[in-house]
Amino acid sequence: MTRHCHSCGCEYTLPGLPGRSESCQNCRTELKVCLNCISYDSTIAHQCRDRRAEPVADKHMANFCEYFDFVRRVYAVKNDANLRESAAKDLLKRLLGND
Repeated sequence: MTRHCHSCGCEYTLPGLPGRSESCQNCRTELKVCLNCISYDSTIAHQCRDRRAEPVADKHMANFCEYFDFVRRVYAVKNDANLRESAAKDLLKRLLGND
């Protein structure tokens, strides 16, 4: 479990939290963004589990949220639509017994 850029997966190794002006050393994406926060959850209202936080419109842009905490996770490469589609078809074939 590491802290890393939500965009490219580059590990953030500095101690503490990134500031609003800090960006990824690899892809220059801003780091203090909702997509890197432990409270980010795309399945709930305002996509934030912290009810004290003000709603943020652009989840990929740096913001002034005082409740930001960099999430530790395993970086997973983002799949393109074709890979997801073929994985779904394979699963359906297995479920229906058409192996």
